[in-house]
Amino acid sequence: MNRKISVGMTVTIVILAMTVTFSITMLMAMRLFDHTVTSVKEKESMYNKVAEVDRYVRANDYYDIDETMLYDRLTAGYLLGTGDKYARYYTASAYTDLLNAQSGKLMGIGVELAIDQSGYAKVIKVYDESPAKEAGLQRGDYITTIDGADIKSLGSVEAVQNKLRGESGTSVNVSWLDSENAQHTADLTHSGCFTANSVDSALVQGNVGYIKIWQFDNSTPSELDFALRSLTASGAQSFIFDLRDNGGGILDDAISCIKLVAPEGVLAYAEDKAGNRTLLGSSTGDSVISQPTVCLVNENTASAAELFASSLRTLCGTRLVGSTTMGKGTIQSSPQRLSDGSAVVVTVAKLICGDGSCFDGTGLTVDVERPLTADEQASYYDYTLDTDPQIQRAVSCAQQLTGVTTVGGVNDADIAADSAAASSEAAAESSASSEAGAEGEQEASSTQ
Repeated sequence: MNRKISVGMTVTIVILAMTVTFSITMLMAMRLFDHTVTSVKEKESMYNKVAEVDRYVRANDYYDIDETMLYDRLTAGYLLGTGDKYARYYTASAYTDLLNAQSGKLMGIGVELAIDQSGYAKVIKVYDESPAKEAGLQRGDYITTIDGADIKSLGSVEAVQNKLRGESGTSVNVSWLDSENAQHTADLTHSGCFTANSVDSALVQGNVGYIKIWQFDNSTPSELDFALRSLTASGAQSFIFDLRDNGGGILDDAISCIKLVAPEGVLAYAEDKAGNRTLLGSSTGDSVISQPTVCLVNENTASAAELFASSLRTLCGTRLVGSTTMGKGTIQSSPQRLSDGSAVVVTVAKLICGDGSCFDGTGLTVDVERPLTADEQASYYDYTLDTDPQIQRAVSCAQQLTGVTTVGGVNDADIAADSAAASSEAAAESSASSEAGAEGEQEASSTQ
């Protein structure tokens, strides 16, 4: 009898379990169905709206539609509409050019450029053995046209650099103005004989190792390692890492660079939108230097460059000099190729520093503020290591850390800088008054 009851109970439990399982499964299925139906309806509504506009335009628009341009701009507009300000769309041709540039198939002429107040592309660096060097281009020259196209019509440094690129053996016609405003024009033949380094270094004021990191790419860790060891062997007692205008680059390579300087510690995490964190890198403490360090930053220091500066401040006690950084603390995907050969990039995670902080949207505040005045900003690309006021301020800070100068000495440098700025402003006002007077005279003479 007990055995029959036990079997009955077992059957009852099994039926009950099946019922509960079925109910839960049905509930989950219904929720999934409701979500799917809602999603389908939303997408149908979106596509119907686009189709409605498309029908109206095709029936009424005076102009013929370039279908390729239309699809490209629809895709670009979709990414813009997501609100992801770092999302990007590459047309099929632009993505092909990107891959060719990364593989070395497409190359430039061997210059670094900046668009200044004139609207033209100012040469701020010329690589040795490059086509530009051979043609006579020098730092401070202005490129005005490329293959007949006015630089001002291109709009950005990236667009200018893309215009200068070509396959080995091909040529590009470049016109430029030198420091004496003399016009030059030459056909520059693309060749892979030059190396575009990402790190420059020098010993300044006898004992301060100055290292300019232009961006973080595959060659940067080895270049930085060489610079650190060379400057140490030359007697560097401290280091300045100039990260101004460094927009980041490859995050993994930036982390490799941090490992060369920082002691043991966690360097960075990637945090997805659900709050899950993935470790991106840690330092083992096998640093190649022990000297005090300073990072020179500005409003264009971004992303991986900000992580470099933040990590060094946290782990090495590095002092940040300059002005608040950009505040780009997000991670983008590698370009995702689409079926037609185009590609998209989207933000996939937030970049979290090893100490748990995040500079996205706020930037890194500096320990020693030294922004450029308006006049100094106008002369920014003309400064040398010996005349750049921000570099001089960073040198004073580095020397203070090694005990070469005192706090008073550093403050004196600030006072001198402020005095120079005030003198510059006074001179500008005086010049403005003189110009106003001259204009009055000129107007009077023109009426004669």
